[in-house]
Amino acid sequence: MATIYVLMGKSASGKDTIYRRLLGHPELDLCPVVLYTTRPVRSGEEDGRDYHFVDEVRLRELEAQGKVIEHRVYQTVHGAWHYFTVDDGQISLCGKRDYLMIDTLEGYLQLRKYFGAEHVAALYVEVEDGLRLSRALERERGQQHPRYAELCRRFLADEEDFSPEKLSEAGVLIRYSNEDLENCIQAIAAAVRA
Repeated sequence: MATIYVLMGKSASGKDTIYRRLLGHPELDLCPVVLYTTRPVRSGEEDGRDYHFVDEVRLRELEAQGKVIEHRVYQTVHGAWHYFTVDDGQISLCGKRDYLMIDTLEGYLQLRKYFGAEHVAALYVEVEDGLRLSRALERERGQQHPRYAELCRRFLADEEDFSPEKLSEAGVLIRYSNEDLENCIQAIAAAVRA
């Protein structure tokens, strides 16, 4: 039976980079799972690769069809942004390959409830807050329309969303430090191979 590895961490902890590197790791042979969102596309993102970018009408259609596995909504400074996983054929637990996706702690818990805890494993990445804030600011400066207020909201919300208490309650006990990207990827790859 397949395992769904859920890569998670606070904003600007390096999840996207780690995700791409793990998917390209020849020994792991992981299948990507692409989430859906109603938020605007950032510079450099591609529909179907980074997210499936949809509107709220499409979200409601998928909900009406019973295809939404997990769903989160964030009240941002730009309005409500929805993030969700859809039962669209991307995941088959009967297959021989394992899966990799990026999600939040809340999403991870909902995925465990839907698929069963024995099929879902957490890969929590952490970075020192000052470095994380510096990375987030650098990324935002590179956007065509920087959203600094949203960056600040996300940074503060992550403190609560990924609090030590919530991580512990969710059973997320192993953490991977991304102070050094190569070491972090090697540690995660070793855990997935085990």
